[in-house]
Amino acid sequence: MASTAAPQGLKPVKRADGMPYAGATTTYLIDPAGEATNIFNGQAVTLGADGFIALAGGTGADITTNNLGGSGIGAIGVFVGCEYQNDEGQTVHSNYYPSGKLNAKALVVDDPNVLFQAQLDGTGAQTIIGTITKFAAVQSTSTGSTATGNSNSALDATVQTTVGAFKIVGHVSDPGDAFPDVLVRITNGAHMMTMNTGV
Repeated sequence: MASTAAPQGLKPVKRADGMPYAGATTTYLIDPAGEATNIFNGQAVTLGADGFIALAGGTGADITTNNLGGSGIGAIGVFVGCEYQNDEGQTVHSNYYPSGKLNAKALVVDDPNVLFQAQLDGTGAQTIIGTITKFAAVQSTSTGSTATGNSNSALDATVQTTVGAFKIVGHVSDPGDAFPDVLVRITNGAHMMTMNTGV
């Protein structure tokens, strides 16, 4: 029973078409000069106009001004690790990206059909299946653990009436738990792969 709030962001677990998720990722570049924000495993990331990966700055409360990537820009996917160059010039493989590291490459789950497991910030119910949710708070350089490398972002347990970032498609734990885990999918208007506009 999930009686403790211990969110870890978005964890890829399966595909919406019933096929297993086999761990596929796409490699994207992070600004070679260094990104000013930590990026933790399980955080939504966006593709900037400069062509580099950055932390998605919105909660996803809607798919316009507060979309995951900002005004009308969705997420390219979910960050699950990286490699970067340390101060000694060595290549380091890491569960998260520490801000300011050079020559970094991000591993991103960018398939819009992947379902993610995430924890709600409060009680759920069977009736939340099929509803829309968002991040409970904006992702930032501190919404994660530098010890584990994992995000600590939760999803909002309050049902949204506007079109937002995530559709809840199933329960992972008992919906009566204090902080249940659910399965979500990034909605079409919040995923850059399914949007008909560019950055």
